[in-house]
Amino acid sequence: MRLFGYYRSSTSYRLRIALNLKRLDYEYVPVNLLQAEQRGAEYTARNPFGTVPTLEADGRERAQSMAQLEWLDEAYPEHPLLPKGTEERFTVRELVYAIATELHAPLNLPVLKYLKDPLGHSQPEIDTWYRHWLARTLAPVEARLAQLGSEDFLFDAPGLFEAVLLPQVYNARRFAFDFADLPCIERIEAACLALESFQRAHPDNQPDNPENTR
Repeated sequence: MRLFGYYRSSTSYRLRIALNLKRLDYEYVPVNLLQAEQRGAEYTARNPFGTVPTLEADGRERAQSMAQLEWLDEAYPEHPLLPKGTEERFTVRELVYAIATELHAPLNLPVLKYLKDPLGHSQPEIDTWYRHWLARTLAPVEARLAQLGSEDFLFDAPGLFEAVLLPQVYNARRFAFDFADLPCIERIEAACLALESFQRAHPDNQPDNPENTR
């Protein structure tokens, strides 16, 4: 199994966490988004969307992180990412799709680049844009977690929700987002980052992080 990704890509980070939680071995293949390697002919032959991550497994190359996560749970049912109960599964999906659909689309790298050039927005204006959309979605996610009485994790153990949440929190901290009113999210973040499966997946620990190549 091979995972083509970028160390700071939230979608690549999701897959690294999920693969670790499911205790699946994989080879990590860096794709440099800043050098547009994902748009090259060799890469788009694998993944016509020209995005990361691409997951190569069982003789097929798969795109789109949320579909990849669902496939992993179906193809490798041990150490499931979703809980057993129908209502609990709905709760996970409610929260992960809020993050994946409401935040990833407006806050991904191509959108941020387009805001700067050709639209001409300054970096402070782009940072304000970023934090605005974070607040719009993370506040109701926090409210739902508070309603559920979540503690260290959404349910008994980390799974799909935590795999999608942690990368978004990482990106939010890069943009100096204020988590003062989000204690449930911060508590889950801290509990996850104490686990080896999340530590190994962290952008700081990836071979293509420039800090690790000096």
